[in-house]
Amino acid sequence: MIKLHQILTSFFGIGLIPKGGGTVAAIATCLLWFVAIAESNSLLAILSTLLVTIYGVWGANQVEASWGKDSSKIVIDEVAGMMISLLFIPITAINILVALILFRFFDILKPLMIRTLEKWPKGWGVMGDDVLAGIYSNIVLQLLMYFNIW
Repeated sequence: MIKLHQILTSFFGIGLIPKGGGTVAAIATCLLWFVAIAESNSLLAILSTLLVTIYGVWGANQVEASWGKDSSKIVIDEVAGMMISLLFIPITAINILVALILFRFFDILKPLMIRTLEKWPKGWGVMGDDVLAGIYSNIVLQLLMYFNIW
C-alpha cells in the first residue's frame, strides 16, 4: 500500500517514472510556478519553498526504510531545488527555461561542493545537494539578468 509520504516525496507519482523522473518533476514545478506563483506575492513563494524543503527532509527520512537511501523515486528534492532556482526571478517563459537548464546542470554535474552535501545523512543529504544546486542556479540567473545577458 502506498503511503502519503511516498505520494508526496515522489511528487504525486512522478518519481515512479523509470527514467528522468527528476527532470519531469523539475518541469512540472516550473509549470506550477508559472501558473500559481506568477500572480502571487513573493511571501507565498518563500513560504511554499520553505515548506516543501522542510517537508522534503522529513519525508525522505520516512520513505528511506521502504525505498532505500536517496532513492530515485524521491523527487521532492528536485521540486524544492527548482523552487529555489525561481525565487525572486521575474516570471517569464525565458527566465523559467533558463532556471530549469541551470538547475538541471548543477543538479546533474554536482560541481562546487554540491556532491559533498549529497553525502550528508538521511533526508539532509537527499535535499542538501538540490537546495545548493537551486541556490547556484538562482545566483547565476540573477547575474545574467543584472548584466542584461538577454
